[in-house]
Amino acid sequence: MDILCSLDGVNILIMRILQFLYSKVFLKNLGIALLITAFIFFTAFKVLNVITLHGKTIPLPDYSEMLIEEIAELENSQYLEFLIIDSVYDASLRSGSVFMQDPLAFSKVKKGRKIYLTIIALSPEYVNMPDLRDLSVRRAVSLLRTRGLKIGKIKAVQSKFQNAVLEQYYNDDTIAPNSTIVKGSSIDLVIGKGKSKIPVPFLIGLKQADAILKINKSSLNIGKQRFYDERKPGHSRVYRQMPSCTTFTYLTPGASIDVWFRSDEDFDFDALLEVYKTDESLTDTISGEIIEME
Repeated sequence: MDILCSLDGVNILIMRILQFLYSKVFLKNLGIALLITAFIFFTAFKVLNVITLHGKTIPLPDYSEMLIEEIAELENSQYLEFLIIDSVYDASLRSGSVFMQDPLAFSKVKKGRKIYLTIIALSPEYVNMPDLRDLSVRRAVSLLRTRGLKIGKIKAVQSKFQNAVLEQYYNDDTIAPNSTIVKGSSIDLVIGKGKSKIPVPFLIGLKQADAILKINKSSLNIGKQRFYDERKPGHSRVYRQMPSCTTFTYLTPGASIDVWFRSDEDFDFDALLEVYKTDESLTDTISGEIIEME
């Protein structure tokens, strides 16, 4: 009898609970609670996205000539990581300011991206001048680059040592090996020439630095440099060259090549290169190797 009474009590309790759960009051309050919870989660998610810039990109400013302290005060800088990877010396620019950045200005990057900076050194950095004499021009150019030095002018004189470096100059005077010199200085070379001729190297589509390197390694000089549009470091590519690589012209060592640049952000170089690829006569010009002429 006691057991039956207990079961009846439980059944009654369950029925009352079910009646309450299906009542309009409970369902109304439950709906309000769910809406409030959803609103809180939605608002928190949106605020978190704004705070953390989740899934969004940040347009990079141009940090040129800015100090690290000034960069830190810019909007969104706290979401990026800045790393100084190199320094150069230029007395005309403010010490400690940014000389170059990677990615380039106006690139779009995500939160947490590393931004690599090259800054202006407080004092000049010095390197030892290598001995370039008797080396080939290609080897000399590569060695200068590894020391942080640049090629100035290449002058060719008659010699039985063709395409070999005969003398090295700095500021119009000879410079001895192991001399201390400011990093980034330009070194002029005197090289030997005989009956050698050089096919005009193919430069179309190359970035500015790569084009100059290829010209120098071919025992040639960079001539006039012109820009069809705004000069943009890292985006300027060779659009035209003179002499042209399609004219079957051969140059003597020390000759100059003029180049015209366009930005690859505004011009389709892939389409232009496809046109040149169909010209089989350019095969010899792509290497820029010195050939012997009878």
